[in-house]
Amino acid sequence: MPTIANCSLTSNGLLGDHMPMSKAIAVDTHRFVKRLSEYGVTEQQAEVLADERVRLLNRDLATKANLFRVRADLLKWMLGALIAQGGLIVALVKLL
Repeated sequence: MPTIANCSLTSNGLLGDHMPMSKAIAVDTHRFVKRLSEYGVTEQQAEVLADERVRLLNRDLATKANLFRVRADLLKWMLGALIAQGGLIVALVKLL
């Protein structure tokens, strides 16, 4: 029978089974299966859907490290664009 599953990632982005609750999302798969069953979905189908839901959450969950990397890349790109704009403005001013 489905239960509450922990969807969690380690700091390097790999799945981890023993993570503190602060780094996990609790998914009540039993409630999910029960609600689907109430609307005519077979229990077996509902369990497969619940497992797939947990798998998708695990796959798409971003860690703080992921967010910091994206932020750093974005700041590098913005700084490069700012320097390029400054160089372009200086070049245009010299042409006038």
